[in-house]
Amino acid sequence: MTQTTATQPIEAMVQKLIEDVDDMFLVSVRIKPTNNIKVFLDSDIGVNIDKCARLNRAMYKIIEEEAWYPDGNFSLEVSSPGVDEPLRLPRQYKKNIARNVAVTFLDDTTLEGKMIDANEDGIVVEYTEGKNKKAVVHTKEVAYSNMKQTIVQVSF
Repeated sequence: MTQTTATQPIEAMVQKLIEDVDDMFLVSVRIKPTNNIKVFLDSDIGVNIDKCARLNRAMYKIIEEEAWYPDGNFSLEVSSPGVDEPLRLPRQYKKNIARNVAVTFLDDTTLEGKMIDANEDGIVVEYTEGKNKKAVVHTKEVAYSNMKQTIVQVSF
């Protein structure tokens, strides 16, 4: 069974469980060969630990009742994507407008700057070339299809 095929029942279950929960949405599901199931959720207003814990308990119960892993040999983690996880969905990009991002293109070149817009087709990044008096601010439209990944840059 391929990774995509293996994740489909989990994805369907999560979609059903979260359809009435605020504005949560499924980002991704990963299942490791060791039956470690990782579910990443996001929300326009943030995902708190209580919501993740409730969903984890509900999913665990369904997985056991449906006997998806008859030996009980699985682990389940439900969380929001961490700061090191790339953005995956247009909705995540929209949520992160005005934040600094690092975009890696398909040819492995990168662009760092502030994401100033996002829509269903791509994003707009504002970046600076040069320093001090020679600094010039540019904007670049980037289609999702031209990106390998985009990571939000956390500043302290």
